[in-house]
Amino acid sequence: MKGSRLSAREHLKQVPVQKRGDIIFSLLLLIPAVAVTVVFILIPVLDSVRESFLDYRMKNIISGKGGSWNHFANYIRLFANSKLGPAILVTFLFCLGVVFLLFILGMLLALVLNSKVRGARFFRSIMMMPWCVPTVISALIWMWIFQPQYGLMRFLIGVLTGGKITDLALLNDPTTALGAIAIAALWKQIPLTTLLLLAGLQNVPDSIQEAATMDGANAWNRLWKITLPYMKSVIKVVLSMAIIENFKQFPLVWTMTGGGPNNSTTTLAVLSYREAFVSNNLGSGAAVTTVWMLLMIAVVIVFHRLMGDNQTR
Repeated sequence: MKGSRLSAREHLKQVPVQKRGDIIFSLLLLIPAVAVTVVFILIPVLDSVRESFLDYRMKNIISGKGGSWNHFANYIRLFANSKLGPAILVTFLFCLGVVFLLFILGMLLALVLNSKVRGARFFRSIMMMPWCVPTVISALIWMWIFQPQYGLMRFLIGVLTGGKITDLALLNDPTTALGAIAIAALWKQIPLTTLLLLAGLQNVPDSIQEAATMDGANAWNRLWKITLPYMKSVIKVVLSMAIIENFKQFPLVWTMTGGGPNNSTTTLAVLSYREAFVSNNLGSGAAVTTVWMLLMIAVVIVFHRLMGDNQTR
């Protein structure tokens, strides 16, 4: 150990003074970020995991008394009353469906905007408007659109079908409520996804595209063999952001349906809020949050493993 310390010290002495100062300055710049991460992220996460093994309720906060240790009782109760399993399924269905459609639609729009279509520059300047709208406001807008008595969707469907379809309550039907929320999520998230994919498209070398065209490659082959491999790093970032965003989606779901009807839109985020602040059981809410966090980490890790490295072959 002593020898390794001496060698490290000798190695540090060999570093030029200017470079050594840059290293120390860089470490000093990292201290605020590390401190904020530890205080506001790491410690609350660890405290939430600890609370998931406690009988911890609102009365404990009011009285200032800590919760009592109950081992895995919170987790057992959630699985026993069939709350956690369906919420996990709904979360995965919503996340996978939205992320898949988000990439397809975002990529199609990016390809259109990357072409010489007239008005593409104007469309780029206004397309970020939905993304700038606060999530709760977006939810209220789409609740009005889907309103079964006077909503815009009901009016348009009535016009297209000649008045044959008048009963259209998407948010009140357990079979369509999650899809309606997904539409609202896509409307808000597609602009940013399109912009990021468009930036990736514009970094694909034109010379390679032209060479492939001269060799007889059609548009599909150029997209599949050249464009997408060159955009792999951008695609990984975009999809990772989309997975995290939709896996933890709460304000949109809670505002539009509150987890209903019949729990058909109760995601892990909604279930965690209900357990902690509606049922006043903070320990149970922390248990849901712990499962939710572990699943999200696992999904992101599996996604990155499937995507592989960013090197273009």
